[in-house]
Amino acid sequence: MHKTLPALGLLSLALLLVPACAPAGSSGSSRNDGAGQRPPEPERWLIEVLDRRAHDTAAYTQGLLWRDGVIYESTGSYGASSLRSWRWDDGSELDRVDLDRDLFGEGIALVPGAEERLIQLTWRRGMALVWTLEPFAELGRMRFTGEGWGLAYDGSELIMSDGTPVLTFRDPETLEVRRRLRVTRNGMPLDDVNELELVDDRLFANLFGSDEIAVIDVEAGSVVAVVDASGLLTAEEAEEADVLNGIAYRPDTGTFLLTGKYWPWVFEVRIPGYDPPPGD
Repeated sequence: MHKTLPALGLLSLALLLVPACAPAGSSGSSRNDGAGQRPPEPERWLIEVLDRRAHDTAAYTQGLLWRDGVIYESTGSYGASSLRSWRWDDGSELDRVDLDRDLFGEGIALVPGAEERLIQLTWRRGMALVWTLEPFAELGRMRFTGEGWGLAYDGSELIMSDGTPVLTFRDPETLEVRRRLRVTRNGMPLDDVNELELVDDRLFANLFGSDEIAVIDVEAGSVVAVVDASGLLTAEEAEEADVLNGIAYRPDTGTFLLTGKYWPWVFEVRIPGYDPPPGD
């Protein structure tokens, strides 16, 4: 979520535009779709803004969660990373801890149990922090290999992104990798998968540097829809803000909360193309 892609030289670009030769007797398709056909284009979903709350414009938002009217938020940047909670109804801050200056906060996930735990990733330290709730108190730290970006919990495993097309499903007690899932869009690997929010069997994922949110089939790894979240900020607000990042699902209303890094607002939105799980 922090990388920049090198520009392609003219020669490299030209080579990319030259179609590869297919072996004799082949369909010419590089996708294993059984019929040599391009996978279907993901649906495109728009959003409807219902409400908003003021947001700390100094918060470099990395992770966002909703729980019983309380927003839990992880922020990044060296020397400014934090974990905080605040009440949606009036915006009042309930708790906050600042991370060590050498830690860059990333995605968060709530793991229920006899004692609920909040897991907070860090970016490049290969470390996750484990917190109690109300108030925040650090319980311990877990190690992992690679970068930490987004995090979600599916009831038995933590789902973790690292900016590549590959999601890892991990043991919530140790962060040991149990399995991997490649994310594809139109049959091609999808990079820059960032902040995650799991709703039923759909994983909503910010795409770093984009106003799009990928909706991923958590079993197949394919992107079934793309949420267009552009236009939430005015032109003046966008000049002072950074990218869209932060998704939280509100099960009591079937709505989503969206924000971004240094954004002045958290928006409550409805996604008309999405049917919330029954019973929420």
